[in-house]
Amino acid sequence: MNTSSQQETTFTFTPENQKAVKRQIAKYPKGRQQSAVIALLDLAQRQNGGCLPQSAIEAVAATLKMPKIRVMEVATFYSMFNLTPVGRHVVQICTTTPCALRGSAGIEEACQQQLKIALGETTPDGMFTLREVECLGACVNAPMMQVGDNYYEDLTPESAVSILEAFARGAEPAAGSQSGRQTSAPAGEPTTLVQHAEGGD
Repeated sequence: MNTSSQQETTFTFTPENQKAVKRQIAKYPKGRQQSAVIALLDLAQRQNGGCLPQSAIEAVAATLKMPKIRVMEVATFYSMFNLTPVGRHVVQICTTTPCALRGSAGIEEACQQQLKIALGETTPDGMFTLREVECLGACVNAPMMQVGDNYYEDLTPESAVSILEAFARGAEPAAGSQSGRQTSAPAGEPTTLVQHAEGGD
């Protein structure tokens, strides 16, 4: 965790991120610059070691000429934003219906046992924060969890633990399906179009 940055009472975008801010705002037509609020909050959070202090929210509001309360509404709505310090790796386990039907409870239990923390807590070494979240949009590959920017899908308790062990070693496991299926293709062998087309270019 970037503890020092999280304790700052003021926030200013770095010169590099100021350029990124201008690029994000330029994507929107004149008068619609406030549409960049999510992108700017994300930049601020990454710059600040994973969380958004009040000063960062105020900086985004000032940059976009928005009322602070409107920026706070966005920051508190999305689970991707953290208003309090988090671990280096934020592990978010989806427990919405498709994931629940395919075993997310077992994933949660395995992760809690491996990390020795409960949902909503951070490990004493600051390495992991464990959370339960609503739908992350990968229902067809349930159960799944998000770690940082990566989705880990088709999980079992064992594969979830292996992913955590890899992060603890400093590795970054390959994202995507952990069962070996291709993207979101049906599990198992094809049941239609089982033969390759013959001829043609």
